[in-house]
Amino acid sequence: MELVLISGLSGSGKSVALNLLEDAGFYCVDNLPVVMLTVLIDMLRQEKISKVAVGIDARSGDGIELLPERLRQLEKNGVRYSFLFLQAGEETLIKRYSESRRRHPLTTESRTLEEAIRRESELLAPLAELGHRIDTSDLKANALRDWVRQFISGTGEGGLTLLFQSFGFKHGLPLDVDLVFDVRCLPNPFYDLALRPLTGRDAPVIAFLEASPDVLRMRRDIARFVADWLPSYVRDNRSYLTVGIGCTGGQHRSVYLAETLCREFAGQAPRVLVRHRGLA
Repeated sequence: MELVLISGLSGSGKSVALNLLEDAGFYCVDNLPVVMLTVLIDMLRQEKISKVAVGIDARSGDGIELLPERLRQLEKNGVRYSFLFLQAGEETLIKRYSESRRRHPLTTESRTLEEAIRRESELLAPLAELGHRIDTSDLKANALRDWVRQFISGTGEGGLTLLFQSFGFKHGLPLDVDLVFDVRCLPNPFYDLALRPLTGRDAPVIAFLEASPDVLRMRRDIARFVADWLPSYVRDNRSYLTVGIGCTGGQHRSVYLAETLCREFAGQAPRVLVRHRGLA
């Protein structure tokens, strides 16, 4: 069975992810109580259903703390799973709820929207460490669909996925990175008017950056650090390691380094991916 678990904060895009999985042929169940997880999977295995996606969040009741134990049970029973946790910044969630005029599931007469978001973050914090995290704060729905599609394309392969993610510090630090490298000290193509509208994928920007010894040195240093510590993350049984590379705007320097590092590490992990938050 191919099992994908979707969790995360309300308003972070779980419905978008589950709808995509349903379109991809998964049997989807949302808002499942954790205590029912093993029962559901046993039933679906008997029915020979091979692709299943389950949404678990704060609406699932007080049994959330039981999830790690239920997942261990599934593994003992030969069920391999992938876990995707979606999150977003508090300001983003408040804005989304204000625009949609929907009610947060944890709001009450005595609990404001802000308090409900913080309470949910506290409840779900232990789950964020169970799998791969995606920060949807600055993502449009189409970009999130692409990232989820990329995630499920590797389900069932096993091993660690190494992800290089570029971003711009002016938009805030992503919530879903494990390691962060700040490359704002490098020469900036933004100040060349001919290069400003381009990105780190374009040949003129690449030539500009590779003409700088500091850029090449930074690339070597990041590559050496990741290569030295990658075996330790593999031994820790991680499914994903996300390496964030940030410049000011997330258009040039970080994009170039993420792309080149992705190519350099190809073959050194079961899957090596690249994402660009500033270009999404």
